[in-house]
Amino acid sequence: MSKGLIGKKLGMTRLFVQEGVSVPVTVIEAGPAKVVQVKTKETDGYEAVQLGFMPKKEKHASKPEQGHCRKVDTPGFKVMKEFALAEGMNLEVGGEVTLDIFTPGEKIAVTGTSKGKGFAGVMKRHGFHGGRATHGCLTPRGPGSIGCAADPSRVFPGRKMAGHAGAARTTVKNLVVVDVRPEYGVILVRGAVPGPNGGLVLLKKN
Repeated sequence: MSKGLIGKKLGMTRLFVQEGVSVPVTVIEAGPAKVVQVKTKETDGYEAVQLGFMPKKEKHASKPEQGHCRKVDTPGFKVMKEFALAEGMNLEVGGEVTLDIFTPGEKIAVTGTSKGKGFAGVMKRHGFHGGRATHGCLTPRGPGSIGCAADPSRVFPGRKMAGHAGAARTTVKNLVVVDVRPEYGVILVRGAVPGPNGGLVLLKKN
């Protein structure tokens, strides 16, 4: 069994659980994903499975990609990712990995690309509280002092400053699976996951 699956974020909604509590959930369309390659310790030095999600048309796939995916009768995939294999489990090339690997109540990690926010100041990017908005302060949203003049006479690398915010690979761990609905091909995860609606995400079992 694969320890993960590729999916696409559809959006957020809410569910009312049996206790009558409103739970915010993210709806993710996940799988089915084709098994393109199975890696073993004997041939590759580690055990993993390569999954393909969202098939391509032949005109959009390169020759090497078509050769690599020939065993699964598909020209190529828009996304191909590797996931670890569960102990004692075997998968065959051409098989499928579906939502059945997840169960309600378990915790998973979701990886995606966060929304890009362009060039942002330190208050938006890092959460600085800003300077005094009174008594003649001319830079209430500025970072303040960023270093000493005489010693060490430079700004240390890694200083939190204004710059490009978002558009980074982000992982949110320990998200609870609220429900799995194979008939619709979706999984409902409690809370928010990185990225915009329609963005690709990776679901990994802990």
